[in-house]
Amino acid sequence: MRGISRVVVGYSGGEEKDPTYQDIKDSTESVLVEFDPSIISFEQLLNEWSGMASPFYPQKTQYRSAIFYSNDEQQKAALNKIKQLAERSENVFADVEPVSAFYRAEEYHQNFLNKQRSGAGRWVR
Repeated sequence: MRGISRVVVGYSGGEEKDPTYQDIKDSTESVLVEFDPSIISFEQLLNEWSGMASPFYPQKTQYRSAIFYSNDEQQKAALNKIKQLAERSENVFADVEPVSAFYRAEEYHQNFLNKQRSGAGRWVR
């Protein structure tokens, strides 16, 4: 997407250090998105997230839906997005938390969908 400079798959939201896929500890699989707010807003990113995420079912910590914010404005936007989702479904299971330590996931998780493309250019699911 235009305005996004970097996307990194990793783990965050936990207290224990150095989680891995085999030992996730108390962290959540997450995506770090670096973006230029003069090109794409946090609200636009939330719209993309809500179109891809499935925050309507409870999940264990590893797979929970969460939005991590960096400032009060992002927190307000995230809570607003959750409120909008709650208008469509009575059950929304998504946490809104301040950004915490982020640990880069193993290399095989980076660009995962691109690595899973078949020879015909179709996504393997």
